[in-house]
Amino acid sequence: MKRALVFLYGSISYLIFFGTILYAIGFTGNIIVPKAIDSGAVGSLAVALAINAGLLTLFAVQHSGMARRGFKGFITKYIPEPAERSTYVLLSSLCLLALFVFWRPMGGIVWDISNSTGRIVMYSLFAFGWVLVFVATFLINHFDLFGLRQVWLFVRGKEYTPLVFKTPTLYKYVRHPLYVGFFFAFWFTPTMTIAHLVFAIACTGYIFVATQLEEKDMVAAHGEIYNKYKEQVPMFVPKVTTEAKLQEALS
Repeated sequence: MKRALVFLYGSISYLIFFGTILYAIGFTGNIIVPKAIDSGAVGSLAVALAINAGLLTLFAVQHSGMARRGFKGFITKYIPEPAERSTYVLLSSLCLLALFVFWRPMGGIVWDISNSTGRIVMYSLFAFGWVLVFVATFLINHFDLFGLRQVWLFVRGKEYTPLVFKTPTLYKYVRHPLYVGFFFAFWFTPTMTIAHLVFAIACTGYIFVATQLEEKDMVAAHGEIYNKYKEQVPMFVPKVTTEAKLQEALS
């Protein structure tokens, strides 16, 4: 029964995440969803800025804090270890949903591209960013990243084995293609409002900070091989590195 409940919990957490990330596409792109980044009446700029900053801070603290080894060790004293990643995914999703619900528009236009070709180009780059996000997760193991692999192994009575370090496709050219996708998704918009700009700047800043923490964890997990990987492959700006040269460096 315990195994089945953990698997159900992980599955529900994943479905909530998947719905949340789909909503995020509409939220950042001002498309389809009932509440988007520029939806609603514009009120006090100071109040909106304070609320939006609080929502972004809540997500950043939760998303980075719960990802640290110390917190993982603490939380698994109270929940089954296979459910740890699902709990992280669930709470991240809930923080994002809170951001979507309580986000305040702020008025003001930074740029607005009225040319139809220009708008198509910007929306295409926006879409490319989100596609890149999804592709990057599947290249490394989408279901492990979002907790499903852990609960699936648990329900089958098998031990969890951490993923081995590998550099598939995009990861040969840039260490964090997922974050590169987010840069495209957050910055490429035909109409950049003050609210959208604040969101993009805050998320970009957070990514730079979170990446440093994440890479410390990667070094702790994989040792010198990750340090060699860092020497050969840039963080965000792609560089062509031959397969032979990369494998020689990592060997």
